Amino acid sequence: MEYRILGNTGLSVSVIALGCEGFVGKTEEQVHSEMDFAISKGINFIDMYASNPDLRSNIGKALAGRRQQFIIQGHLCTTWENDQYLRTRDVEKTIASFEDQLTRLHTDYLDIGMIHYVDSEEDFHEVFNGPIIRLALRLKEEGKIRHIGLSSHNPTVARLAVESGLIEVLMFSINPCYDLQPPSENVDDLWADESYAHSLENIDPEREKLYELCEQKGIGLDVMKAYGGGDLLSETNSPFGKAMTPVQCIEYALTRPAVASVMVGCKSCDEMQAAINWCNATKEEKDYTPVMAGMEKFSWQGHCM
Repeated sequence: MEYRILGNTGLSVSVIALGCEGFVGKTEEQVHSEMDFAISKGINFIDMYASNPDLRSNIGKALAGRRQQFIIQGHLCTTWENDQYLRTRDVEKTIASFEDQLTRLHTDYLDIGMIHYVDSEEDFHEVFNGPIIRLALRLKEEGKIRHIGLSSHNPTVARLAVESGLIEVLMFSINPCYDLQPPSENVDDLWADESYAHSLENIDPEREKLYELCEQKGIGLDVMKAYGGGDLLSETNSPFGKAMTPVQCIEYALTRPAVASVMVGCKSCDEMQAAINWCNATKEEKDYTPVMAGMEKFSWQGHCM
């Protein structure tokens, strides 16, 4: 396993990390077994956005006695209502869900407290000029979170967060298809067929500027949706008309500026291993450019791919 420092946090994180939604619906024993596998492969970084109480409890039990081996990125502003996940900006619900998360994970702090899913400028201003950011700062002062982060799919909003000086970590959706798209406040635009129906040239400049700004300011980037929700692994669903491998997708993400780690949503040990294979892959196996070669509607001229 390779480890990188996550921006200015000083945290050394495995480049292959776990987005824990793949553990939803599994038994305590299954979660424990798969976490054992992850640990045996050197994974030390997990993202917990899901507010599912059973998931939180099962991961807490799986980490019992080895909490210090793991860097936990937990999310603020997610709650559990009517047996489903809900994003919230209600500060009381946010506090209650945060405390529930600590209790079920058997810990008294999160390494990273991630302000969850801010994609519109209106939402950004509500969060950063209101009680949510004040709560995050208070929790950091109390030591209940060590570093403040934000998750977003919109480079314009993500840049506002970086420029605020209040976050240290950014969780952002990065893959070679999303990077072609201009900023949008509607996350569905990233995978809509019509978004790829016209000529697209090079990486969107707003995304390129965001990654470079993160590198300049020491903001650690960890990546979500590196597989494009699985579309990039399918010849049928990929906008390129060719399937990429997990190794190629991960290589693309890890070669963007400021990126330290890729959160992979794995439903099995085999899927974890497919991601971990990046660590020992050859240069040829990591090379993702053949997938884009010859695509008439895409132009990558002028950019090192």
